[in-house]
Amino acid sequence: MNSKEIHILGVPMDLGAGRRGVDMGPSAIRIAGVGERLRSLGHKVVDEGDILIKPPELQRIRNEKLRYLPEIVRACTLLAGRVDKLVSNGHFPLVLGGDHSIAIGTIAGLASHARSEGKKLGVLWIDAHGDLNTDASSPSGNIHGMPLAASIGLGALELTSVGGEFPKVSPKNVVLVGTRELDDGERVNIKQQGVNIFTMEEIDKHGMAVIMAKALRKLREVDLLHVSFDLDAVDPSVAPGVGTPVKGGLDYREAHLIMETLNESGLMTSLEVVEANPILDNRNQSAEFAVELIQSGFGKKII
Repeated sequence: MNSKEIHILGVPMDLGAGRRGVDMGPSAIRIAGVGERLRSLGHKVVDEGDILIKPPELQRIRNEKLRYLPEIVRACTLLAGRVDKLVSNGHFPLVLGGDHSIAIGTIAGLASHARSEGKKLGVLWIDAHGDLNTDASSPSGNIHGMPLAASIGLGALELTSVGGEFPKVSPKNVVLVGTRELDDGERVNIKQQGVNIFTMEEIDKHGMAVIMAKALRKLREVDLLHVSFDLDAVDPSVAPGVGTPVKGGLDYREAHLIMETLNESGLMTSLEVVEANPILDNRNQSAEFAVELIQSGFGKKII
């Protein structure tokens, strides 16, 4: 196993979600021992602390189609700069959320670095949802349903321009895995943009090993591979404490096989884990599961 220098960065934000509580996700994952568990695998771990986020009680919603937009843009811009600096220094960013809107910042930082180095960025998006809505298509106005759209250049300029006015990742270098709930606008964007997608139906039919092999083949030409893991991809029976639980998700072993496959491939260069919600959890079960997944991604094996 290759030892890495992993830098943990927390983004305790729940502004992009419709339900409170995921702002406590980074603390819950730390309490579950993520740093100690990674060190036990031989990695160097540096905790960079959290990006400070202004709570919703201190703000007002100016646009119901883009709820809490200014603070989300501010936080994601800060996050993009921090991530860019980490990867430029040769470190592995492990970003802990918070709701999935933080991915706008993470991907923007990675894209900025990739652009400066003349490299190609790819994104593996593990999620029950597509997160490919825009302000025009979103039924809720919650920005955690928009980060992937913004990252491929769709939607409000304030979001697409975080980290620079350019598409952060090509749709052909994006792969969704575990999707099981899409809005009409997201289906249109997936088809029109050519985003790669492997739904739960395909996982049921073919098995996770086959799907992951196909997913990684789609990403074979990228130089940097970012993995964005929304815990709601996993069935609520395994991870009940998530922002938007949806029945029929990945089981325990399927989720671990994703991370084990990524570790074996050696392709993953950054990781974020989002949407852990301790308010809805059972004795920190979901955060502890998240730590187990992270361990699998960094080399923990059965034998």
